[in-house]
Parts: sequence; C-alpha cells; structure tokens
Amino acid sequence: MKKHIKTLKKKSKNFDPKLKEECGVFGISNAKDASALTALGLHALQHRGQEGCGIVTFDGEKYYSEKRFGLVGDNFNKEEILNKLKGNYAIGHNRYSTTGDNILRNIQPFFADTNAGGIGVAHNGNLTNSISIRNKLVEDGAIFYTTSDTETIVKLIAKSKRPTTIDKIVDAIFQIQGGYALVMLTQTSLIGVRDPLGIRPLVIGKLKNSYVLTSETCALDIIGAKFLREVENGEIVIIEDNELKSIKPFPPKKVRPCVFEYIYFARPDSILNGKSAYEHRKNLGIQLAKENKNFDADVVVPVPDSGNAAAIGYAQFLGKDFELGLTRNHYVGRTFIEPSQKIRSLGVKLKLNANQSIIKDKRILLIDDSLVRGTTSHKIVKMLYDAGAKEVHVKIACPEIRYPDFYGVDTPTKKELLAANKSNEEICSYIGAKSLSFLSINGMYKAIGFDQRNNNYPQLTDHYFTGEYPVKPIDELGDSKITQLSLLSTASNN
Repeated sequence: MKKHIKTLKKKSKNFDPKLKEECGVFGISNAKDASALTALGLHALQHRGQEGCGIVTFDGEKYYSEKRFGLVGDNFNKEEILNKLKGNYAIGHNRYSTTGDNILRNIQPFFADTNAGGIGVAHNGNLTNSISIRNKLVEDGAIFYTTSDTETIVKLIAKSKRPTTIDKIVDAIFQIQGGYALVMLTQTSLIGVRDPLGIRPLVIGKLKNSYVLTSETCALDIIGAKFLREVENGEIVIIEDNELKSIKPFPPKKVRPCVFEYIYFARPDSILNGKSAYEHRKNLGIQLAKENKNFDADVVVPVPDSGNAAAIGYAQFLGKDFELGLTRNHYVGRTFIEPSQKIRSLGVKLKLNANQSIIKDKRILLIDDSLVRGTTSHKIVKMLYDAGAKEVHVKIACPEIRYPDFYGVDTPTKKELLAANKSNEEICSYIGAKSLSFLSINGMYKAIGFDQRNNNYPQLTDHYFTGEYPVKPIDELGDSKITQLSLLSTASNN
C-alpha cells in the first residue's frame, strides 16, 4: 500500500496544466472484425488516454489479449497484430492513469478466471474506496499484480461465492464506490455497468446485429454504428445471443454526470444530453459573453484547441472579430518535450506560438475552457504581450476550479489549485492579464441546458466548483489530495 500511496503523490506533482480523464472503453458483440472495429473505436477515443491501450477478444473457446504502451494507431495498425485477436467479441481500453504506475501490467483490459468462467474488464473512472477494499482482500490472502484500482473490481468478482457471472458482478459493484463505467467480456456475453450516479459516461450503439458499448458516441460514428441511448445510472446491460437485457440492482437515484464531459473531456462531435459537446461549449461562450456584455476589446482569440468553441460563441454573440491569434503545433510528443532542461525550458512555445500580425497593437480577449494551476495561462499571456499585444484580458468559460476530483479525473491537490488559494485579483496578477473573469455556476448550468432551480432537471457532478461531493471518499492517503476533503463540509446525496 505504501508504494501505491507514493504513486498517487508523485502523480500530483507532475500534473499537466489541463485536467485529464482517466480512460476510454469500447466493447462489441457478434462482429466479424471485432478486433479491428475495437481498434477503430479506441482510435476515436484516443483523447481520453494516451499512455497505453489494450484489446481482449473471445472466439468461443479461448481469450486473446494484446496490451501496448502508447497510441492506438501506433500499435493496432497491422493485420498480423489484429489477426492474433481472434473472435467476434471484443473489449478495449485507452489508459490515462489517475491511480497506479505507468507499467505494462497496469494497462487494461484486465482478465480473470472465476468458477463461472473467464471475464475481461475495462474500466473508466476511479473508486473512492479501492485501497480499503484492497487492504481487506490482501489480509484475506489475495495477491495483486498491478497498482490499478480496476484489479480490485476483478478480484471482487473472482472472489464472489455467487453462482452466476452476473450475480458475481452485482455482488462486486455493491462493494465499490466512486465514479465508474465498466465494459466486461464473458464467455457468453458483453456487459456494461454504469455507477449509481452516472458520473462516468457509457453509451449503447448498434451496428447491424452487433451491439456496441463505449464511452462516447464518436466511437460509434467511426465504425458506422447507430447511437441507441446512454446506459442509465446504476444500470447493468447484458448483451447475449444478439439480445440486450437490462437490470437495475441499485435503488433509484437522480443522474449526476460529470460536468467536465461538457466543458472539456468529450470529443466535440460526441453527443451529450441531446447536443454535441461542441454546441454545449459554444453555448458556454455565449453565456460568458452575456455575463460580460459591456466589455470592449479588438479581437477574440481562443487558446487552441480547448477554447475554440467557447470563443466562437463569445465572438458571435457580441459581434466581435474572432481570430486564431495562437497557432498550435499538434506534433509535439512527450518524448520530445522530456529529454533536456533546455528543451523543457521552452515550455509552452513548443506547443503554441503567437500570430504576431493578428496580435500586434490589439486589445486581446483570450478565451479558454478552464484554469487549473495557471502556469500555462501565465506563459500564454506573456507570449501575447511579447508579440505586441496592447492589452490581454482573460475570460474562462467555466467557474473557478477550487476542489480536487476523486472519480477518475487527474486533478492536483487543493493547495495546488490556483482558485482555491487566491482571489480573482491575485490570479489575474499571477497570470499577468489586464483583467480576468470566470463564468458563473448558474450561467454554466443555464448554458448546458440544466436549471439548478428546477428539480425536474438533473444536477451535474460539479464538486470542482462547489465542493459538494456526491460520493465521499473512504480511503485516506496521507498528505495527498484526499485529506483535503476532511477540511470541507460536504453534503452526501447517497
């Protein structure tokens, strides 16, 4: 356990300026080219995790597995690799680790043999009681081979004394807490599970006679599958013999999807609550403009690519010029950034460069989707001034991020979150902007299409801004971010 805790602490120190989603999952039933279709689906979900990828298939007699470091397109791009993954049923996973070391054995899907048969598991999310369960399992004699909380789920399923695989899964998920979406492969079925509050996403699609379970609708589009519906919060879907069955073992609760799927995580073309993520983000920019109607500037510039949609909405609503005043280099990889201090010292210039002909002598209104630690914002603002900007005003298309996450999003500790420790004026001074403003919480809900004042509308999991955690973590991790929770007076909706 000490090693596991150290890993979590280290992860926070090396945190990327942007929030990171843990992973993406994909599963398909009864498909002739199941492994190839799964590779395509994972490719569409590449934005959800770039550390590693894996596919598990079943051909009616035997399971096959391939796991690799890096991107899907660099690993599952040859016939000889896909041909090793035999069978018409497959599940796949893209990894971005929020718990556990970046080692090959932590790459999913995981697999286990049980007395009811083999089972493969791909997991998106994070458990808030995995270490407590893990300690108990170890005390009972269990041996863990990874540092991932997903193995805890696998162990609970394998350990269950229930007679059928579905009973074992139900037994396991009643013991876990947090935000999770699971795609599982057994000898007879493809299974999807979504946590009781629906924090992490999971959708159902259909391709001819094949059912698809995946994190986002963009993975359905790439293989030509039709979007049917979301897996409901607390629902287990079982696809067997070309039929989809549903069970709901949990008491009914109101759905609480993660707000950052709307703000940042989901690919722009994925559908959330009936609209594309792009439309939601554009509406966030429009609402931001409504809250800043009297503000004057010469040109609206997005931080690419995260701020593009909000900046378009902002500019269109106020009738201001929209310009790509920053150019992004999409071909910067981690291996290039890391080798030397000289290269690292170039910082954000490796990824972004100011378009001087657009910037010079202009009052710039810089739009981004969020502000986490402020390190990148500080460098971008300086870059714009160095390019000749007369003024730089920063507008953020979401509220201030004041609290860490425990449901599968890689966030810093509370003491590392800029808005948790500084006033608006102090943040503005730190990033070097002329002015700074954030979208209000009520404005965010209105833009996304939810109304906080109407009980008929679902509430989002919005603890990043409010500190209201729908599932309170049980695990204690020393001086890591979870101890910050003990300082908060949080309400539980369990």
